[in-house]
Amino acid sequence: MTYGQVISQLESQLEALGEEKESLSYVFKELKNWTLTDLILQLPKSVSAEDKLLLEEIFDQLSQHIPAQHITGKAYFKDLTLKVTSDVLIPRPETEELVDLILSENPQEDLRILDIGTGSGAIALALKSARPGWQVVAADISPEALAVARENARANQVEVAFLQSDVYSAIAGQFDIIVSNPPYIAFEDKDEVGTNVYLHEPHTALFAEENGLAIYRQILSGAQPFLTEKGKIYFEIGYKQGQDLQVLAEQYLPEKSCRILKDMFGKERMVVMDEK
Repeated sequence: MTYGQVISQLESQLEALGEEKESLSYVFKELKNWTLTDLILQLPKSVSAEDKLLLEEIFDQLSQHIPAQHITGKAYFKDLTLKVTSDVLIPRPETEELVDLILSENPQEDLRILDIGTGSGAIALALKSARPGWQVVAADISPEALAVARENARANQVEVAFLQSDVYSAIAGQFDIIVSNPPYIAFEDKDEVGTNVYLHEPHTALFAEENGLAIYRQILSGAQPFLTEKGKIYFEIGYKQGQDLQVLAEQYLPEKSCRILKDMFGKERMVVMDEK
């Protein structure tokens, strides 16, 4: 059999199980250190016994709903390669949009940034990588997540200050930007979460009380002392939460405007609170 035949056969079985069939060839080329061109050139060739076994092993893991990035051990985010484990969320393309938004709206070179719930460090490291002059503090309640984030900072040669903190509990000073992609899925919406996400990504980084709004409330209610006079807040949100965030913003930071922005899929995904 050729590589193409084996891959096609296993992809069909994956699709029947409700998994993304593209994950198979993605993981295979990553583990082989092949480019997409390398893979395409191999497709008509006879598959080696070793590679056939590897493809079947990858299929077995994917069929158990193990995320592709957990099999490869890494995820790509902006210009960074990040280690990911079951202790952190796998960075999503929508979060790259949040980073792009922050960078496009804040060209200054000397800002102080606080990333709350940093997880793998994706947002903090991407911002610092793009703006070396920024002072970036990345906080997370999870020591396991912080260990992964610190490893990612070293691997990507990006200097960020990491703190174990329950929102503001260990934070000092004021910041020009507070950014967070907190847990925002309501417990009753767990059926909307993919099986591989539900089984293998940390629930503390996925789900929150108050219909998913608890951490937003915690951040907003305590934000005032930690924001500079013209300080801004950037959130990633669930696609149904825009109006609720506007209500919370008016309650806790009435002096600031609140913008709701859509992602590449046309869903409300980002909230910005800045000067009126």
